[in-house]
Amino acid sequence: MRILIVDDEILARNRIKKLLESRNDIEEIEESESGESAIDKIQKLTPDLIFLDISLKDMTGFDVLSNLKDKKKPIIIFVTAYDNYALKAFNFQAFDFLLKPFKEERFHKSVNQAKELNQMQIQHHLDKRIRDLINLTNHENNTPVKKLPVKVGNKTIFINSAEIKYIKADRYYAEIFTEENSKHVIRQSLNSLMESLDNEKFCRIHRSTIINKEFILEVIHSDYSEIDIKMKDGQLFRVSRSQKKEVLQSLGI
Repeated sequence: MRILIVDDEILARNRIKKLLESRNDIEEIEESESGESAIDKIQKLTPDLIFLDISLKDMTGFDVLSNLKDKKKPIIIFVTAYDNYALKAFNFQAFDFLLKPFKEERFHKSVNQAKELNQMQIQHHLDKRIRDLINLTNHENNTPVKKLPVKVGNKTIFINSAEIKYIKADRYYAEIFTEENSKHVIRQSLNSLMESLDNEKFCRIHRSTIINKEFILEVIHSDYSEIDIKMKDGQLFRVSRSQKKEVLQSLGI
């Protein structure tokens, strides 16, 4: 593996370099102490893996990635002393996020994973890391998630939960329908989504359907005590009998 270490602190670069030199699977190690130098070396050397500090003297690590011309970027492991950058780091397709001061075991684990995974597995790892990070952040803050990460092409976008009209299950996937009449597909269960979403706004009306109560037009009481919910966009959903009592209580009926 060809490695580039980008950090404006020489002690930080030396520690990473020392850890890498203790391994027998590293072909080449290069260093950059500025964002401008990093951009130039990335374009010329095409490293396999970059350890990228976020707070550089001349620009941020995010600026470095934004200035890369090649669509195919190397594996990025962000290194920083500030954990508030984590979500933004993963939105820039970071493979991992090391918080200073990190332990040697944690460092080598990250390098080993980066070395062994192919591009498809790296993307799957990235998607899972984003979900885990958001869930952990919201669990610690005891607040529902405000944004959902969704992979679109080679990017990960974040959908405001308030813009979600309803979510439908499709086998192993969830289809998210938004206020802009767009549909996004993610590999996540409805059970997992309900744990993240605001229970005051979202309601599970069927094993295959979650709705945002803000987008309900009317509740239809059909024959045989069955209930349908009509959304503002005209979509009609049947409330399952097992969910009926809970749904009516949630809607204040």
